[in-house]
Amino acid sequence: MQEQYRTVARAGVHETEVNRSRFLCALGPAATEEEAQEFIARVRKEHPTATHHCFAYVIGADASVQRASDDGEPGGTAGAPMLQMLMRREVRYTVAVVTRYYGGVKLGAGGLIRAYGGAVGEALDALGTRIRRRFRRVTVTVDHQRAGRLENDLRAMGRAVGEVRYAEAVTIELGLPDAEVDAFRAWLADTTAGTAVLELGGEAYGDAPAK
Repeated sequence: MQEQYRTVARAGVHETEVNRSRFLCALGPAATEEEAQEFIARVRKEHPTATHHCFAYVIGADASVQRASDDGEPGGTAGAPMLQMLMRREVRYTVAVVTRYYGGVKLGAGGLIRAYGGAVGEALDALGTRIRRRFRRVTVTVDHQRAGRLENDLRAMGRAVGEVRYAEAVTIELGLPDAEVDAFRAWLADTTAGTAVLELGGEAYGDAPAK
């Protein structure tokens, strides 16, 4: 698995104008190709009179799925530069649709490439991106007497604390970078006098903490 990847911070639309043609770039997160295609279909429905709906998307932390479409523009002048911009910015799990309303002035191949690629770049700047890092799911089981202080300590340390369940004992779920598991295990044993139990789960991605 990749250690981290960048994705769009939120869904949104950013508009640019080039020689009287309007270029509306809609960006959104997409976990699967199906989600990307659904996003594209929604944009098409919202702009039924537009001249073109060109798109590109990248799925997978390792960019294993890459798709693009010129949607009637000259080959290689729309979808490809859009995809290249997503890849250049190292953006993953993201779909971009650039809707063009033709303004009556032909842009030429070079102009189209700059316009479509630039629309995606400007939209990424406007909407922002976020980093998601790989982590290990961890479950800590501790007695009630130590649970409150331990949870407070974990949050104070900036740990990604998830669900906390109270039963005969207290279980606290959190995420840790793989490289920090051994140090955390030692800290936990010291903090709880060896009474806490640490169980390692699977791997996933989560938002990197803000700096």
